[in-house]
Amino acid sequence: DIYNYRCYFCHGYSGDAKTLASTFLSPPPIAFIDKSAEELNIERMRKAIKNGKTNTAMMAFDTLLSEQEIDAVIHFVREAFIIKKRENTSYHTVENGWLDHEQYKIAFPFVTGEIALDTPWDALSEKQRKGKRLYLNSCISCHDRSKVEDEGAIWESYPLSWPRNGYSHKINEKNDAISAASPYAVHDKSDTYVPKSEMEAHGQAIFQENCAFCHAPDGTGKNWIGQFIEPHPRNFTALPISERYTKNSLKVLIQNGVEGSAMPAWRYVLGVMMRLIQSLSTCGRSSRVVLIDAFRRFAKV
Repeated sequence: DIYNYRCYFCHGYSGDAKTLASTFLSPPPIAFIDKSAEELNIERMRKAIKNGKTNTAMMAFDTLLSEQEIDAVIHFVREAFIIKKRENTSYHTVENGWLDHEQYKIAFPFVTGEIALDTPWDALSEKQRKGKRLYLNSCISCHDRSKVEDEGAIWESYPLSWPRNGYSHKINEKNDAISAASPYAVHDKSDTYVPKSEMEAHGQAIFQENCAFCHAPDGTGKNWIGQFIEPHPRNFTALPISERYTKNSLKVLIQNGVEGSAMPAWRYVLGVMMRLIQSLSTCGRSSRVVLIDAFRRFAKV
């Protein structure tokens, strides 16, 4: 009873450590079924349960369990998992309220991993869809996510407060105590990259003036504004851009924007600006005055 209440979450009902929690922990919890009685002797187990394990997720239970309870857990784990290597299925019993566990068998394929949990609904039969709904409604709280084809993001942060007054994604020497303590402050600093060409320098300036507001000056998208946008702006540092995009595909995204996101189409903005700038360098003085006036009006818009 103690093991099934306090230990299974990491070590698994069958002592195999095949749990959702174990996939996020480094080092992972011990799989008792892979250990021998000599390797995990009683004293070593007692010390780990009482004092925990440094640099692991194994906490100390000396303030939660009595000596008798610790001994009971030790002997259960050794007998059931280390020595006999048996599956612990005692939870699904009549005494625990499971009068007929077989009635839920349409959900079993998702528990065992026979069918991946993220299999598209339209790829499942009607019976499998019913099993998946049953698994998600009733089984997943204990059996975790089972098998998935796409692991997705392990951790994603979300902001808990609105942007501070006078927010700017550029360097601000007057950051107050609140903004300085913000986890986003580190992403509000200007890019330190040193351009290797005039074109890079020009592109860097355009990025900082137009793109950094959402993508952050450091390209992570983890500044204050970026984290409020859903889906979050692309983190360009997570994977080298050359591995994710070709120059042409990146150009198309910038020109046309990304549907279903806050990424707008920039072809009308950057394109008009560039044409105005190019015109300024080729026209006469009187025309230049007119273009400068148009540029200023455009900039205000």
